[in-house]
Amino acid sequence: MFAKTEGSDVADYDEPIWLRPERAATGRPAVRSRPEITAAALAVADGKGLEMVSMRNVAAELGTGAASLYRYVSSRDDLLDLMVDATAGDIRLEPPTGDPVGDLVAVGEGMYAVMARHRWLPELVLTRPSLGPNGVRVLDHVLEVLEDHSGDGAAKLEIFALLNAVVATFALNERAAADRPRQAVAYLGHVAATGDHPRIAAVLSDLAAAKVSVEERRKAALTKLLSGLLN
Repeated sequence: MFAKTEGSDVADYDEPIWLRPERAATGRPAVRSRPEITAAALAVADGKGLEMVSMRNVAAELGTGAASLYRYVSSRDDLLDLMVDATAGDIRLEPPTGDPVGDLVAVGEGMYAVMARHRWLPELVLTRPSLGPNGVRVLDHVLEVLEDHSGDGAAKLEIFALLNAVVATFALNERAAADRPRQAVAYLGHVAATGDHPRIAAVLSDLAAAKVSVEERRKAALTKLLSGLLN
């Protein structure tokens, strides 16, 4: 099932962590659980940033030594996979209504709500997607929504992957806009005022007149994208 790194007692697992025993087969009785370790990793990421998630820092959050964690997880990558899947468990899933586009937009909004609570999550969704028990729950719901869609299995998986990626991109872009709104608006206003970029000026004028919320724009964009994918 796994091979040990040469010169080390730490297991180098090839299988996803969810297919492995919850703790090493040898050693003292277990005093930790994966949910407990995952919660500690989430606390570190939410409080200090994703870059601070390490075996040492998670162990410190638990009040133990880093070496003890290797009885439960083999690497930082395992921690990241557990964290992503744990957040998927918080995605709200409503029963399908028969409107696949509307239902998938609702899934996307559920994803977005979770990403808004965990600022580090969109980056992981885009750069190292993983699928554990909670992710499977979301995938199964999406497949239920798409049950009557004419696309084959590969097409449905692509829709699921694109939904994840697009929502994560929205979350990143909106976070960036919230972090530096005044500078961007001020410069775009200057560019529009020069008269050299009428298209940018028109866009700014439309935005000022529309009075549409970020949430409404996000839902409208998701609706257009999903309508195109499903038709």
